[in-house]
Amino acid sequence: MATYIIATLAVVLFIIWNIALPFYKDEGRDKLSSDEDKCFSPKCRSVRLENGSDRCVLFIHGFPTTPQMYSYPIQVFSAHGYDVHAPLIPTFGADWRDFENTTFSQWFSFIDEYYVSLRRRYDKLFVVGVSMGGEMTLKLAEKYSGTRLEMSAIAVLSAPVVYNSLIRYGIVTSFSTYFARTPGLFVKSIGAKPVCGHPGSEDGDQEWTGYSGLFIKPGLSLIHSMKDVRKNLARITVPMISIHDRGDRTVPFKNQRIILNNVKSRRIEAKSPSMPPFRHTRHSLLMYDSTKAEYTRDILDFFSQEE
Repeated sequence: MATYIIATLAVVLFIIWNIALPFYKDEGRDKLSSDEDKCFSPKCRSVRLENGSDRCVLFIHGFPTTPQMYSYPIQVFSAHGYDVHAPLIPTFGADWRDFENTTFSQWFSFIDEYYVSLRRRYDKLFVVGVSMGGEMTLKLAEKYSGTRLEMSAIAVLSAPVVYNSLIRYGIVTSFSTYFARTPGLFVKSIGAKPVCGHPGSEDGDQEWTGYSGLFIKPGLSLIHSMKDVRKNLARITVPMISIHDRGDRTVPFKNQRIILNNVKSRRIEAKSPSMPPFRHTRHSLLMYDSTKAEYTRDILDFFSQEE
């Protein structure tokens, strides 16, 4: 009986340790420096288009991709007179061996510093983020809403604030990651490699550029970061447009409802489309040929009302 109890307790503790991530802390808090000479493709590099404007849009890319995902909307916003910045977060789009040793706190610290430098330059600053970039956009809005560094408005697309929470939210993004913490003790990544295009995809997704493979340490860091972002959503008071496809196979659609139910934005616009079936995950909405023009126009119209 004692052996059975001990074995049961060990299993329970193992599950809790993997799922709840107790005592987890990001490792490697050193400041990241940008070295775009390491980029495996010119497509990965940062984009800066300046028109001498007093209005700027900051685009924050996703995980584990690059500013290439915004190649269409940055041109549109630039054509409408905005200055545009789409920085490459250091270690993304370069050497995946460097990337696998970094964490969300380091990535966000880079974006936070970049944001503040822009905010001090521009009368009007807007932020657009897809996926992890959307999560970072929410985190910036939580930090700066109601301060002198507040942004003018944000656009959040396909943003995650919950990864796995079956009981509370009915969301399971990936059952396998429930137990990713254990293999993460021994390996940092599995099947990692740079990818410059998805030839088997369609609708513009074949241009996707970033890393493929399973990144255990960075992935756990990203999952862990969502808890604080979710907890602080009520701090957001800046205008927000949220877009999330109901069939998103990368970030479950229920995430949008959690965000909308908790933010305190003084103006909110939400779109919850249902794309037809494509050979992609219905996630990178500003990259797909079928959606990028419509959603870029929606964001442009929304931002124009805050000028």
